[in-house]
Amino acid sequence: MRIFLFLLTNAAVLLLISIIFHVLGLGNFLTQRGVHLNLDSLLLMSAIIGMSGSFISLMMSKWMAKQSMGVYVIEQPTNQTERWLVDTVRRHAQQAGIGMPEVGIFDSPEPNAFATGMNKNDALVAVSTGLMHHMNADEVEAVLGHEISHVANGDMVTLGLIQGVVNTFVYFFASIAGHLIDRVVFRSEDDRGGYGPAYYLTQIVAQIFLSILATMVVMWFSRWREFRADAGGARLAGQNRMIGALRALQRAHDHRDLPGEFAAFGINGGLGYGFKKLFMSHPPLEERIAALQNLR
Repeated sequence: MRIFLFLLTNAAVLLLISIIFHVLGLGNFLTQRGVHLNLDSLLLMSAIIGMSGSFISLMMSKWMAKQSMGVYVIEQPTNQTERWLVDTVRRHAQQAGIGMPEVGIFDSPEPNAFATGMNKNDALVAVSTGLMHHMNADEVEAVLGHEISHVANGDMVTLGLIQGVVNTFVYFFASIAGHLIDRVVFRSEDDRGGYGPAYYLTQIVAQIFLSILATMVVMWFSRWREFRADAGGARLAGQNRMIGALRALQRAHDHRDLPGEFAAFGINGGLGYGFKKLFMSHPPLEERIAALQNLR
């Protein structure tokens, strides 16, 4: 239902933007400059290109996490620690009203955890060996509550869809820029209406520049959802436990991220200051602690 409603919203946004382009006369503006583009078709093609990659990545997220992180999934607990992890996740999942996720452990000295999956009733929650080593049971329970809140909030799906939307507009505007430079500046159109080298070069450069701006938007949402997940972890495990877990992360000396696309799904996203902060998937720990202390 979340995916359907989000897609419906995106379709409405695309339709509205198409109408705005027609009202503003963007098509006529381009035509007068020798750029003959069907903006509606380009917008639709951009949406297909932008959304398909995001959906494929989301559908494969659990498998990719298990393979790339070397996650050991606890199918049958073999010791007291594994049994406690599974029981705690089950209790939080029941409280949050979601299906029981798979529970796993991955080998890493840094304290971290993540949740991923396309369906909130069929997700994966995994913790690092470093997390189990650096935190006590109350703090680990709060981290698990934080990750369960991500699942219950549908954050993985929403983040993936937002990435698809921004990808759509990156490709759309990069294509328009490529056509303008190729036709207006270099006037490189052959008899069959093909593209010159300037089109491809401009599109690549525009995609790189626009992708940087798009990443800032996606990371803003990622930071915002961390505050929500912290609040959810506080509700499930207790406010003091959640604050204690974040302070335990502060005490850890090494704040390296999870690799690649999984950094946004972890409990700790590293450190960032100044301009770099705009590209961080997580807010600074001191800001998250302050937000929890002010939570009512």
